[in-house]
Amino acid sequence: MGLLSLLFSNPVLFVVLAVLLLYSIIAHEVAHGWVALLFGDDTAKRSGRLTLDPAPHFDPLGALMLFLVGFGWARPVPVDYARLSHSRLGLFCVSLAGCAANILIAMAGIFFLKLENVHSHSLLVTALPILVRINIILGAFNLIPIPPLDGSKILMSFLPKDAQLSFARFEPFGFPLLIVLLFTGLLNPLIAFMQDLIYTLVVLMFSGFK
Repeated sequence: MGLLSLLFSNPVLFVVLAVLLLYSIIAHEVAHGWVALLFGDDTAKRSGRLTLDPAPHFDPLGALMLFLVGFGWARPVPVDYARLSHSRLGLFCVSLAGCAANILIAMAGIFFLKLENVHSHSLLVTALPILVRINIILGAFNLIPIPPLDGSKILMSFLPKDAQLSFARFEPFGFPLLIVLLFTGLLNPLIAFMQDLIYTLVVLMFSGFK
């Protein structure tokens, strides 16, 4: 049953991964809020969501999905897109910020794995590859252009205003469609493609590191 099996086979590893992965999805949401603030929207700040305290971010279902299937979510950070300066660029950057946070965490994991003294710690050697893999999956999954995923808003940032409005009307149906596509496996090839793309990008950025 995914990472939950570690709870019984290796509880220490499970706790370490639980902390690292929960903060991975929290960092994803906080990144949206910080970039929104940079573009003039302080909604997340006023809502007390620009914090690494897990309490205001915790979503029980999202956390459970993280350990069951390898990707999950925290409570979405509120963003008032109408308040963003440079609306198209703001929408694009705010939407991309969460995925970028997961990619940076994956890069940090690879960086630490390349340090020689890390290999004397068996717990880290086991935990870090899982951290890298799941953050790449989180980044890849969220880039899919189906509401409410970040990829849908990234796509909207390139659309004309009329097309944005039409696409926004599809949003109430996006989550049920996403669930159906996930449980039927129809999204698996797209997730795998995005995952390979991100992984290749991350590895190339570290190819010169010794």
